[in-house]
Amino acid sequence: MTKKEQRTQDSIAAGETEPKAQESTVVVGETEQQALRIVRKYMWWSMGAGLIPVPFVDWAAVSGVQLKMLADVSKLYGVPFQANRGKAIIGSVVGFVLPQVLACGLIGLKAIPVIGALAGAPAMAAFCGAAEWALGKTFIQHFESGGTFLDFNPEEVREYFKAQFEEGHKMAAARGTEKPEVPA
Repeated sequence: MTKKEQRTQDSIAAGETEPKAQESTVVVGETEQQALRIVRKYMWWSMGAGLIPVPFVDWAAVSGVQLKMLADVSKLYGVPFQANRGKAIIGSVVGFVLPQVLACGLIGLKAIPVIGALAGAPAMAAFCGAAEWALGKTFIQHFESGGTFLDFNPEEVREYFKAQFEEGHKMAAARGTEKPEVPA
């Protein structure tokens, strides 16, 4: 009999109708914790850059923030950063969710002077924060598994990136209603 089966038997013998659920804990290493702090910091910067009211200037600013985040995370993991490779990777990975932005009309909405910028700002900030989070989490996973920029394959991480984008979108949307957490 395994230890789990023994615990179940002990629980039932003690009169419990349901065995106690096992608590699952995820152990995150120190490097990964530092990387997550970096990603959270740049998520805020990316959301701020998404608030720039001038169409395409905001994208340029967000791209710069994304490159800086990738440079910082890669440095933490000891992976040589290559700006040109980083730009290409960002373009291919963020391209997975770009159709969603176009479908929502965020880019076109911001082109309308004053009203468009005000109306599209919250959604654009949330999108930029979500994209930053997804990009950061994707590279943390890649670097944690020993990957580099040279062996990164965007197609292999498509589903993970989309899932992290959804998680990041929820976090970014919630940030507007909560007191911000200052990274340590």
